[in-house]
Amino acid sequence: MPIYEYHCNDCDHDFEYLVFGNDQPDECPSCKSSKVNKLMSRCGFLSKGNGGETLKTSASSSSCGGCAATSCSGCGH
Repeated sequence: MPIYEYHCNDCDHDFEYLVFGNDQPDECPSCKSSKVNKLMSRCGFLSKGNGGETLKTSASSSSCGGCAATSCSGCGH
């Protein structure tokens, strides 16, 4: 079951939602507005070398400078 990220247009709150089948969130958990949109999420992958060592991790390369979170929703930027 995938977890999708959503954005509330009324209160500007970003949140995650565990989706079962075609289920979608009815409202924002913060302000209860029904004006929510699904966000595009980054996917993560690992590139491994011949010895099994990790060469590159897409999720760990954050777009903001000093951030150590694996997604922008994790750090709030």
